[in-house]
Amino acid sequence: MRRLIERGLMYGNLVEVSSPTQVARYNAALEKLTGRRTALESFHIDLSGFSPEIGEELRDENYINPNGCNRQFILLTLAQAACPLMGAKFSTSRAILKQFIEDNRDVLFALTARDAVMGELVNSVYRIESVDDLLAIRTIRVEANTPRGLVSDAEDLLLGISRFLESDSAWWDEDTLDEMVSLAERVGDVSRHPLSPTEVTYRKGNFFTSHLGGLYVFRDVRQPALIYCDPDFDPATADMTAISIQDAEAVADFLRANRLVETVFDARGLDERGLLRQRLDFILVDHLASSGETGDLEKLTRDDLRSAVHRHLDALPEEFHQIAATLRAIDQGSARPPLKPEEPSYFYHLRSASHADRDLVNHLLAHVTPLDVRQLFICNKDRFYLHYREWGDAKRTYVTEFLVKEYAIDKRGVRDALFGPEPGMDAVEQSDETRLEDLEIAIEREGGSVPSSGALPESPDKPVAIPMPNPRPQSGSKPRPRPNVNAGPWGPRTRGRH
Repeated sequence: MRRLIERGLMYGNLVEVSSPTQVARYNAALEKLTGRRTALESFHIDLSGFSPEIGEELRDENYINPNGCNRQFILLTLAQAACPLMGAKFSTSRAILKQFIEDNRDVLFALTARDAVMGELVNSVYRIESVDDLLAIRTIRVEANTPRGLVSDAEDLLLGISRFLESDSAWWDEDTLDEMVSLAERVGDVSRHPLSPTEVTYRKGNFFTSHLGGLYVFRDVRQPALIYCDPDFDPATADMTAISIQDAEAVADFLRANRLVETVFDARGLDERGLLRQRLDFILVDHLASSGETGDLEKLTRDDLRSAVHRHLDALPEEFHQIAATLRAIDQGSARPPLKPEEPSYFYHLRSASHADRDLVNHLLAHVTPLDVRQLFICNKDRFYLHYREWGDAKRTYVTEFLVKEYAIDKRGVRDALFGPEPGMDAVEQSDETRLEDLEIAIEREGGSVPSSGALPESPDKPVAIPMPNPRPQSGSKPRPRPNVNAGPWGPRTRGRH
């Protein structure tokens, strides 16, 4: 894996912690959370404050993620919001933690100027042992404080102020006055400069978890279902429709029934020719690497690849021939071959539609299309690293060089080109219109009528604070400038500091 680390494809975009003050703050928070400390004088941290160096030092990759269930965090700077979340057991954890930072940016900025902010993503269970444990998680509450207790002190002061204003005799209670003065000396004027996060509860809708062998939980859709990855998983233990990820027809039916995917031909703004040609290259290189062909695969030219196709034509996998047939139909302007779920190339012709669960669906598609190494790396990194360990050196070199040259230099541009822009208000409105249409159909089948208000059931948004009196701009609006993130042995290595 060192090749990936050195090229900035693993442990990239982490924040460097090297000043004695920051190290001391981190240790104070770490000791409060776990009872442990680090002897390292510098290290790098992700969105949650997890450090791969400290994980190696403590020989515990879950040192702030007990049982992989209630993720703890340590915030030293808001620059962590631009970092990845490593070792996430739930696909929603990063989105919730980022949204918490965004929703409480001013308060967290004030707190991190004085101390570290530590806390936990708390749900209703402490260990995942069954599907029922997973389905019991409906909301996540973010509990936060500082090692010196600034948040709890601020809340106590606000409570004291409220009681003081409501009481006619508070002026004569010297103990209460002394306590309020002492709290004010520690936290300042909390009426003007609040130190308590206000948006702390988030809904957990559809998600992926690595627990129980890997499960995709879709419960906020038209036809809910659970898709399991472990062949030994017992579907009878799930109190909802359970589908094996190996059952291509059932997975395809589920995705179509809930309008979660679109073909690459219907995707607006997508260069389907370029995408399919690139997938042919990935499949061909995988075959060459597995067949023992030596040489520098990353240096193969278009003529070299064409020649390799002729040499290995009969041995190439069925996915290659089916995608090639699609490309011929496009180039010749003839009817495209029909796509059937039972065909190996079926999912290579799909991408997620634009909706709130786009990243989750692309995560699922990357799982069932592992030969597209670019999509696998972007959408499902844990599975990418799993496959990477199994590849030979020739393919590792090819994939690493491709990602550095074709993805790392313009991550945002590549993502937009492949998957479309981040779903914004248009996608949300379109989703609501679609769901209203589904509601009308369902009611008509029951012989009823649609309310004139057009009210919808609760929608499966991305993490949204409950309540949110002042919603933040939807994704797709003008982004905030990215904060500077220090480079280093665990940070980005391809372009230096940025």
